[in-house]
Amino acid sequence: MIEVYTDGAARGNPGPGGWAALLRSGKHYKELSGGFSCTTNNRMELLAVICALEALKKPHSDVTVWSDSSYVCDAVNKGWVFQWESKGFAKKKNPDLWKRFLVAYRKHKVQFVWIRGHNGHPQNERCDQLAVEASFKTDLPADQGYMESNPDSAAKGQSLLP
Repeated sequence: MIEVYTDGAARGNPGPGGWAALLRSGKHYKELSGGFSCTTNNRMELLAVICALEALKKPHSDVTVWSDSSYVCDAVNKGWVFQWESKGFAKKKNPDLWKRFLVAYRKHKVQFVWIRGHNGHPQNERCDQLAVEASFKTDLPADQGYMESNPDSAAKGQSLLP
């Protein structure tokens, strides 16, 4: 069994953002994080899960993802993402990431558990810290998926950079 804890953060929406994931299985432990110069919180929440699942080396692993994102957890647990996929993600936000998510998701046996954020959960708090830190890094790359889908908002968001 692999436990995955994730979080995303954005300073502004859009604005500089970061994502983080903590992976734990037995004695193995790994922290991942990254960020973008202009993105949204929901994109960072979803990207944290994607990067965690993509980091898993053994296919068909049993994985529990703990996330404080109802956007991500509900999309999977309530089956919305599969309906969106069947309709070609028409009029849905973040189709680039949802498509990438489904590829990684289908390689494993994944269950999602929603946890309340900023509620003292040690792994969630650690992911929050890493995601926020990532959003403050200098020379963050552009979130191309966001920029292509939101050219007007992305241009405004760039001016929010410190």
